[in-house]
Amino acid sequence: MKTFTESPENLAAYGPVETEDGRRFTIESLRPTKGDEAVVRFAGIAGRNAAETFKGERLYVPREALPPPEAGEFYVEDLIGLEVEDSEGKPLGTIVGLHNFGAGEMIEIEAASGERSYIPFNDDCVPVVDIGGGRVVAAPPKYTGDEQ
Repeated sequence: MKTFTESPENLAAYGPVETEDGRRFTIESLRPTKGDEAVVRFAGIAGRNAAETFKGERLYVPREALPPPEAGEFYVEDLIGLEVEDSEGKPLGTIVGLHNFGAGEMIEIEAASGERSYIPFNDDCVPVVDIGGGRVVAAPPKYTGDEQ
């Protein structure tokens, strides 16, 4: 399974995981593999064939099981839905995703027109994250067309 924890081993510390429809599963064992992935054995799931039925299933831990984020850190679910504006307050859209395609985190923004764009999620391009205010201030990089 792909984990969204600092290290895959941390997943077991949060207790049981839940499916979107509320089924709960207790982690019996966990072995990290590559990057953010792990091989997980759940109590009550006997064998690989039974586990294959969960392929593509999203699993969650309760929010209260997570430690509070440190300064400058954010949970993805706290970012999704935030309004994005430029430094002058002009609306740019809403955050609909956070992705890492290999070169760092990118926020996916959907404009009112439905058009989607990506900008790096770093201090230069997103200098203000105001979770309480429901917004981020973005300074998308300017491309001149001369980039290689």
